[in-house]
Amino acid sequence: MNAHEADDKIVLEASHIKKRFNLEAGFFANYGKFVYAVNDVSFSIGKNQTYGLVGESGCGKTTTARMIVGMYKTDSGIISYKGSDTAKFSRAELKDYREKVKYIFQDPARSLNPRMNIYQVLTSGWRWSAHWQNHQVAKEQAAAILEETGLSADDLYRHPAEFSGGQRQRISIARALIMQPEVLICDEVVSALDVSIQGQILNLLQDLREKRKLSYLFITHDLKIACYFCDRIGVMYRGCLMEEADAADLYKTAAHPYTQLLFESAQSFGTKTSGEVKTNIEELSGCPFAHRCPRATERCSKQMPPLADISKTGKPHLIRCFEAAE
Repeated sequence: MNAHEADDKIVLEASHIKKRFNLEAGFFANYGKFVYAVNDVSFSIGKNQTYGLVGESGCGKTTTARMIVGMYKTDSGIISYKGSDTAKFSRAELKDYREKVKYIFQDPARSLNPRMNIYQVLTSGWRWSAHWQNHQVAKEQAAAILEETGLSADDLYRHPAEFSGGQRQRISIARALIMQPEVLICDEVVSALDVSIQGQILNLLQDLREKRKLSYLFITHDLKIACYFCDRIGVMYRGCLMEEADAADLYKTAAHPYTQLLFESAQSFGTKTSGEVKTNIEELSGCPFAHRCPRATERCSKQMPPLADISKTGKPHLIRCFEAAE
């Protein structure tokens, strides 16, 4: 199996998930005004497949990922793991799910405890799992995984501050791998790194995917990276999925004005669109992109376009746009 082939078996699926947050924070804040962060998002990830969520900051990518691992509860919709609704898991099933679906954060400097040495960082969560045996086995496993991620077994008793940004991200990956997961959620894992280091981390993740048959949810704002690394890509804007297609074809067949805008921005071309990402403080009634779209009509501002399949090749190509779907 090569880097861009995937088993058809669905490992993780989000179906019509939604999330809103109270607009005002604090104990005495009024309840009733909300930020609508994720609005009816659906996608699935197959075994040994990488699914990319792409969009500008504030579009709902990270909120979506955090609902999947249970950091946030969904307001509605279903998150399924191997066909089972995670909201109905027993305590034991939920514990197993959290071991099998691991989250890698954007900034390793903030996600690694500076007071712990690397052995403690890697094994602190593992100690409470059913797979824990003893410290000797843990030390051997931690050393092996450090070497697998490109570091040395001699680094076990050093501290995070002694490593570079790229090395700390390797430690974060090793911490996730020690639980023997099946799915890794990678939240902007290369955005804070130099370009040369980005390539090394992406190649490491690709190698690990092939070796361990992992599935990835890969979150990024960079469409170029997503097209290189992912099998399928979902483009998000204002909490909605605007377009979804195979990564190998999207740069040639992008049909939504927002996806085209992202490609133009990645190539440093000028754009005919203007405006900023608007915060959703009311439920969307029209197209989320209508306020920036040069092709928007009156219907776009009043009706939410459905996700329509415009594919002519048999591979699903979904788009939320009246004009492009007609």
